[in-house]
Amino acid sequence: MDLIRRVTRLAVDRRTTRWLGPALLLADAVLCGLIIKKVAYTEIDWRAYMEQVEQYRKGERDYLHIRGGTGPLVYPAAHVYIYDSLYRLTDGGLDIVTAQWLFAGVYLGTLLIVMACYRRAGAPPYIFPLLVLSKRLHSIYLLRLFNDCFAVLALFVAIYAYQRRQWVLGSALFSLGVGIKMSVLLALPAVAMIVYQGHLIGRFLSRVTIHAVVMLGLQILLAWPFMRTNALGYFSRAFEFSRSFLFKWTVNWRFVGEETFGSPAFSLTLLILHVSLLGWFTFTRWIRPSGRSITELAKMAIVPPPPRVQQSINSRIDARYILTTVLAANAIGMLCARSLHYQFYAWLAWGTPFLLWRTGFPPIVQYLLWAVQEWAWNVYPSTDASSRAVVGILAIMVAGVWTGTRADGTKARDIKHNRSRR
Repeated sequence: MDLIRRVTRLAVDRRTTRWLGPALLLADAVLCGLIIKKVAYTEIDWRAYMEQVEQYRKGERDYLHIRGGTGPLVYPAAHVYIYDSLYRLTDGGLDIVTAQWLFAGVYLGTLLIVMACYRRAGAPPYIFPLLVLSKRLHSIYLLRLFNDCFAVLALFVAIYAYQRRQWVLGSALFSLGVGIKMSVLLALPAVAMIVYQGHLIGRFLSRVTIHAVVMLGLQILLAWPFMRTNALGYFSRAFEFSRSFLFKWTVNWRFVGEETFGSPAFSLTLLILHVSLLGWFTFTRWIRPSGRSITELAKMAIVPPPPRVQQSINSRIDARYILTTVLAANAIGMLCARSLHYQFYAWLAWGTPFLLWRTGFPPIVQYLLWAVQEWAWNVYPSTDASSRAVVGILAIMVAGVWTGTRADGTKARDIKHNRSRR
C-alpha cells in the first residue's frame, strides 16, 4: 500500500516533471534513432516538395506554375524556404536518412517545448508519458517528413511565448506558423481572445496596430518574392479555402458515405457547427477572465477601464488559460474539419493529453480515450469504425473540456459581483 501511495503521489506531484520530462526526452531520442535505423521510410510528399523547390531554385516565382508529382504548390512561402534549406542539407532531397535525422530534431524540439507549455500550465506528471507513446506521431515526423511538423512547432513556441507574456513575439511566431501552413489559423479565434484580454485592453489602438503590423507584415515579407510576380496567384494557392478533398483519404468522415461527404450541405453544416462552437466557447468560457459580457468587453477597446481593472484582467490570462484556449480552438476546428488526413494527427496528438486532463475525467478514462484515438488514427485505410472513433473522441474531448472548465474564471465573476454590491 505504501508503494501504491508513493506512485500515486509521484503521478500527481508537479515537481515530478522536473526529472520526468528530461527522462522522457532522452528515452524518446533513443526511440527516434531506433525507428530511423530499423523502420523503412515511406515516400508520400517529400519528393513532390523537392520537385517544387527545384523549380523555385531555378527562378520560378509564380505559384500557379510551381508543381510537383502530387500536384501544385498549395502551401505558403515559409514552407518553400524551409524545404529549400532541407534541399541544400540533403543533397537535393536524395539523402533521406539525413532528412529523417533533421526531422527527429524537429520532433524532439517540439516535445521539449510542449512539455514546457504543460509545466507552465500546471499539468500533472501522469499525462506526460502520453506525449511519447504515439506510433502515428513518430511516423508523421520520422517516416513521412510532412511540413505539418514545422507549423506545429511554430504554434507551440508561440503558445510558450504567450505564456511568458511576450505578446508581440508570440504573434510573430503565430504568423510564422501560418506562413508554413494555414491550418494554424484554426487557433486564431483563441489567440484573438488571449491577446485582447492579456495585452490590448487599455491601449487598444496602439497595441492592436503593433500586432497587426507584425503579423501581416511578416506574411507580406515572406510572400514578397512571389507577390511581385503574381500576388493573386500566390494567395489563391497558398490560402485556398475552397480546396476540394478526396473521400478515399479522409480519416474522420468515412462513415457518412461518399455522397454525403461530397455534398455542399454537409460542408455548410460543418461550417455552421464550427462557428457555433467557437461562439459558445467564447461567450461561456473564453471571456471569463474579464468577468464581463462580450458587449462590455468589446466596449473596453473604446473606453478603457481603470488601470487597476486592466491589470486585474491581464493577470488572469495565465499559462493554463492560454494553453487550454488555444488547444480547445484547435480541437473544435478539427472536429468540424471537412476532411482530416493522417498527417493532421500532428495537430491533435500533442494537445490531447492536456485536453483530456482538462475534462476532469478520471486518469484511467483519460488513458482509455487516448488509446482509442491512437488506435483510430493508426487504422489504414480508415474504416467506418475508425472514423467514428476519430470524430467521437474529438466530440467527447471538446464537450469534456467545456464541462471540465466550468469553474474556470468564476473568481473573476465573483470579483465583479462584489464590486457591484459595493
